[in-house]
Amino acid sequence: MKILWFIPTHGDSRFLGSAVGARAVSFDYFRQIAVAADSLGYEGVLIPTGRSCEDPWMVASSLIEVTRRLKFLVALRPGLVTPSLAARMAASFDRLSGGRLLINLVTGGDAAELAGDGQFLDHAERYEQSVEFMTIWREVMTRSHEGSGFDFDGKHLQVKDAKLLYPGLQRPYPPLFFGGSSEAAHELAAAQFDTYLTWGEPPAAVAEKVADVKRRAAKHGRTLRFGIRLHVIVRETEDEAWRAAGELLSHLGDATIAAAQSRFAQMDSVGQRRMAELNKGRFNRANVRDGLEIAPNLWAGVGLVRGGAGTALVGNARQVAERIEEYAALGLDHFILSGYPHLEEAHRVAELLFPLLPVQRASSDAARPVLSGPFGEIVANGIVPPGQRADRSAPAGPRPALKEAAS
Repeated sequence: MKILWFIPTHGDSRFLGSAVGARAVSFDYFRQIAVAADSLGYEGVLIPTGRSCEDPWMVASSLIEVTRRLKFLVALRPGLVTPSLAARMAASFDRLSGGRLLINLVTGGDAAELAGDGQFLDHAERYEQSVEFMTIWREVMTRSHEGSGFDFDGKHLQVKDAKLLYPGLQRPYPPLFFGGSSEAAHELAAAQFDTYLTWGEPPAAVAEKVADVKRRAAKHGRTLRFGIRLHVIVRETEDEAWRAAGELLSHLGDATIAAAQSRFAQMDSVGQRRMAELNKGRFNRANVRDGLEIAPNLWAGVGLVRGGAGTALVGNARQVAERIEEYAALGLDHFILSGYPHLEEAHRVAELLFPLLPVQRASSDAARPVLSGPFGEIVANGIVPPGQRADRSAPAGPRPALKEAAS
């Protein structure tokens, strides 16, 4: 079981939907959370994407030097960058971090946000574009270890002799994660990704998703891993946990809930629609469990105002661990967790839950991988310096002098 945490680049607070108890979005705060996650033994951190967030690649890059083992699950957005540029970004990050990159493809589901970024494709077209994007990206990353280029002529994307001169450390490329609830999303995950992620739906619904993606992957001769994205409110006792859930919404106004639900309804994301259906905009201030505890210890209150992952596991440590084990029994082994505020809850979750779960902790102080790739300055933007070509599999060490090539 691999447990990842979350860097709240869209802001953090003790209370949802209110400036009360809010914390500034700053590098210092991100660093505190990353260092905590690194030292506590989390596998990695998810860094969100979108116009409401700081840029995930900039944030992740800034945290390489302050962490040792922590991996970074960073978003690729088809249509915002070309697949060849995205491959260079990924390879550079993988090299500079010592092989600590994980990739999370995000197609987007908010038409208003996408339009602001110059993207006007509908849901089906975005998935067509994503298929082409990942086909090019994977081929460029894979062929970088051979030094060859790649041609592609698709409906949305075209490249000619796309290549990557500095290959990433992880072969053939960093692990690929993807989440989506539509039929197109399941098919894309089955055909091209390593780990399928779901938001925190009740176990029966998650089991249906896992079975469907497994069936589709088998048709492609592939197998996938599975993971889930959840918030956690864990305390010493169940009563304390539910009081904390109530406090999280204690400054939340009805107008804020209505505005958020209205925006969610305008999105074409199937996953977001499923999250909204779990809470239906209901909120009983006298009893936060009423209508929002949609399965034992699974609470949909976060999704009243938060887009994306909108459910939390609420209970004492034993209850929450049992719920996580139930998801694990469905075949899930990646658990991307978060809690408000994220710094304190990173410590609380590690203290209360890690001893009760078969957590695979990040390896400590492993030797940094040996870099491969061209040696010397690249000539004319694409010619590897002549002479003995770098042996991509050989360990680092003194190299023989290269003879000057004939002109």
